[in-house]
This record gives sequence, structure tokens and C-alpha cells, in this order.
Amino acid sequence: MEDRYIRNRIYLNEEEQKIIRDFPILLAGGGIGSVIAECALRFGFETITVVDGDQVEKSNLNRQNYTEADVTDNKVNALKKRLLSINKNAKIKCVDFFLTVENVKEHIEGHKAAINALDFSSPVPLIFDTTCQKLNIPVLHPYNIGWGSLVTVITKDGLSLDTLSKPDQDFNEVVMVEYASSYLKFWGNPQQWIDDVIEKYRKEEGTLSPPQLSIASWSVAAMCTHLLYNIATGKKFKKFPEFYLSKVIDDAL
Repeated sequence: MEDRYIRNRIYLNEEEQKIIRDFPILLAGGGIGSVIAECALRFGFETITVVDGDQVEKSNLNRQNYTEADVTDNKVNALKKRLLSINKNAKIKCVDFFLTVENVKEHIEGHKAAINALDFSSPVPLIFDTTCQKLNIPVLHPYNIGWGSLVTVITKDGLSLDTLSKPDQDFNEVVMVEYASSYLKFWGNPQQWIDDVIEKYRKEEGTLSPPQLSIASWSVAAMCTHLLYNIATGKKFKKFPEFYLSKVIDDAL
């Protein structure tokens, strides 16, 4: 195993390290995707594409992989510079525009796993999933819930997230978190702190984005990287409607 990854030994064998090096992953969205990209790269995924047309804002700095010097720069430009400073030989492709209904398929093809970190402000995220399902590309959905992280995986033979939508309600991140909370209650593992956050968020005035913390960004990046490893090496993983939840809060306190 090369020096860069020598501390990965025992956790990964040399053959697995080679497999993930050339395993092409697509990150749709450079927000939480920026943290996932670095975690995956440091782990050994060296073939990464990131698509995002957004610019870095000061409000991103509490949880995304950018610095004050990056503010007003295009996210993909700043992220590419960051990733190549970690591994100059990595195959990092950054595409500086937003995915649309018309172009989504052409940017998905050729990858073996994808991260859907798109904003649910249009039909594109669900179309992204549907296209990946048709191409047999597993899609990871990461969610930053502050003191906790949530990830679910959409596969070719599984359900899609739009099954959670109601006739009078479009799917969005909050719908997924509410579903996860209900699921945990049903199985005897209630997470009251999640319900409390959702209730307070819904009471906020205006159209603010959901609150998020750096804690969950790094936690969800670790979870996604582990799942990418499982997918790449043929290991088992849970599929939607199941999900993974990690938290650093104790409801008993």
C-alpha cells in the first residue's frame, strides 16, 4: 500500500484501496458535498466529479468546506483547488453550472455512485434519482440535522423518495427527516430532539433554509464515505426506505 494510505491498512486491504481509487463518484451539489468530497478523497477515492453552479457565501462557512478567501468565488473552483492541494494526482472534475432537467442525464453517465446534495427547490433532485436508478447507479442522500446526520441510499430495485410525497406536498429535506423520525418511533427508538428542531423550524417566519451545523456536515461525510466504500467493494448496505442515523446528542440530558 502506498505511503499516502498506509494508515488505512487493516481497515482496507491493498486490493480494496486500488478499487476505490478508480471508482468514479459524482457529487451533485457543492454544499455538504464539499465536505463529503474531501473525506472521500482522503479515504482514497481519487476519481471525483462535482457539479454546482453556485458561489460561496459567508453563510456557508459555518458548515461547508470553504474559507473566507473563497467567498464570492464559484464553489467548484474553490473546491477543486482544495482537493488538488490534498492530492495533486487525483482526477478531480468540477463542472460550474446547475443541473437541469435537460442536462442531468449526460452528467450522470459514466459514474458508479452518486451523492444527491441538490436543493429541493425544483424537480431536478428527484429526476436525478430516477435517472440514476435507470442507469443502475446507487444514489446517497445526505442530510445535516445539526446534532445528527442522516443518510439513505436509493437503488435500482428500491423505492424512490417521491413515495413520501403527499398530494398537497412536494418532497423536500424536512419531509425526509420527519419520515425518519416517525420510522424510529415506530420501531421503539424515538428521537424527540429531531421533532423539537422541526417544530421550531416550522414556526420560523419567512422562507429560511433549515438550520445546519458543522458537526453534522463532517459526520454525514464520514457516513457517506463508508457507504461509498461498501458500494465499491460489494459489501452490504441498507437501502431506502431504511436509512442510517448518527447523533452526538443524548435525549436523556
